[in-house]
Amino acid sequence: MIALLQLSAYNIRKGDKIQMKKTPDYDNVFKTMKMKHKRLFISVINDVFKKNYPTDMNVEVLASEGYLTENETPDGSKEVEEQISDFLIRIGSDVYLLECQSYDDGSMAIRIAEYAFIVARQFATWDIGHATIPMPRFSVIYVRRTDRTPKTTTITFVFPDGQIVDYRSDNVILEELTKEYIVERRLFPYIPFYIARYEEAIASEGVIDQAVDDLIYFRDELIRLHQENELSDGEAIDLMALVNTIVTHITNGNENEGRLVNIMGGTVLELESERLIKCGKAQMIIELGQEEGVEDGIIIDRLQKRLGLSLEKARTYLAEYGK
Repeated sequence: MIALLQLSAYNIRKGDKIQMKKTPDYDNVFKTMKMKHKRLFISVINDVFKKNYPTDMNVEVLASEGYLTENETPDGSKEVEEQISDFLIRIGSDVYLLECQSYDDGSMAIRIAEYAFIVARQFATWDIGHATIPMPRFSVIYVRRTDRTPKTTTITFVFPDGQIVDYRSDNVILEELTKEYIVERRLFPYIPFYIARYEEAIASEGVIDQAVDDLIYFRDELIRLHQENELSDGEAIDLMALVNTIVTHITNGNENEGRLVNIMGGTVLELESERLIKCGKAQMIIELGQEEGVEDGIIIDRLQKRLGLSLEKARTYLAEYGK
């Protein structure tokens, strides 16, 4: 089950303290992936929890609930605000909670406990004198790493009879994941946030050559996987657009923005345009052939030769546009 992604960006460094601003940009990126491309999270669940779900398995996004909680802010003060666990996922009979953070939050463990109990209550079973409360699997994903970033999150339950139970999970620290690992494991939801590891240089208009190289790598891999049909048109296009959402948030209009945004640019959008043009040409070839009384086999041959289509794709177009 996946909970609310609460992200805030490192904004200005002053001495040893990092000042951060809360922004809807990070939330919106995650929510877009959740609402439009929930399939992409199957590989994340597989990687974090050592599962082996097929990537075409049904993913259910569950209803969210809200509550008030006291959080630690980046400057160490406390504030009470509403939390909404609005990304709750069930795959098969398993429930998962992922909380994604961009900074070290001292209240994270207690928030995970609160989220987990809200989730567990939905799936609890009970009878007279007995209740079973199934706690979800959980992990915290840290977009940025500092000296305080914990390797694990542990919630220790202490019972009146002396029993002590640790509810524990390893955290995911994105800065420790290479771009090659992310692509190899198909961890697509991590890609828009990858650039955050270079945030200080990007925001201060420092040297960004490595950030440029990494974005070019992701662009080329997304194009390759799109061409190999591992990513749909919409998935590839949106991932590139979401990368640029994070880039424009970090750069905030500085001189690095154009250079970085242009890397993702409109490449996949152009591929989509080419696909639509090809569809139009295919429709024209089919309609003209049928008007001439040409047999289907000849029309399929024309589609293959003139448009470079595979036999299967040519047949698909004929079935779609033929009379």
